[in-house]
Amino acid sequence: MTATSAAPPRQLAPLNPIQQLKAGHLPRRLVQLYAGLSLYGASMGLMIQGNLGLDPWDVFHSGITKHVALSFGTVVIAISFVVLLAWIPLRQWPGLGTISNAIVIGLVTDLTLATIDRPHALWLRIVFMLSGVVLNALAGALYIGAQFGPGPRDGLMTGLVRRTGLSVRLVRTTLELTVLATGFLMGGSIGVGTVVYALSIGPLVHILLPIFTVRLKTTT
Repeated sequence: MTATSAAPPRQLAPLNPIQQLKAGHLPRRLVQLYAGLSLYGASMGLMIQGNLGLDPWDVFHSGITKHVALSFGTVVIAISFVVLLAWIPLRQWPGLGTISNAIVIGLVTDLTLATIDRPHALWLRIVFMLSGVVLNALAGALYIGAQFGPGPRDGLMTGLVRRTGLSVRLVRTTLELTVLATGFLMGGSIGVGTVVYALSIGPLVHILLPIFTVRLKTTT
């Protein structure tokens, strides 16, 4: 027998892709998902145009752009689907949010880069960088809180944690240091923004995620 009950307030529910679509509040969650993904792409564009350093995965993406004739957003999309291939041996299923993440963020990043010029004044570059970090945290809280599944990179981390039994801290740190070092060696952009992002993104998301996590109906 099954019974429908409300998930504990402000907690992420462990749902499979089908359950995610049936968990209620669908219109609100879809709006929140795509608003979050769009803001995420815009935040990446602001940090790129600020030219003061990027987060680890974007250092990797920017390093790749030094060697291929592809836009930044196209590289983000391509790497997202490459990462999704790693989900296969981890036996993970992507949700709507996973696939949307892989596509929308890259498209919006390219749109932002095409419409917002890189400033010359240092103070404005700092504003771009700080705004990018804060918007990135807000965007992450929005799309994660919509509960349509993790993005490709976060899903890789959680899948490795589940399959290896290692801690989230160790797996995430190892992944991010690996892509950061690889991106740097390829010519990716590292700077003060990289440090600011690393130190602030966790606390910011920790504050914002409970606010934007949608309470879902779960089946037990």
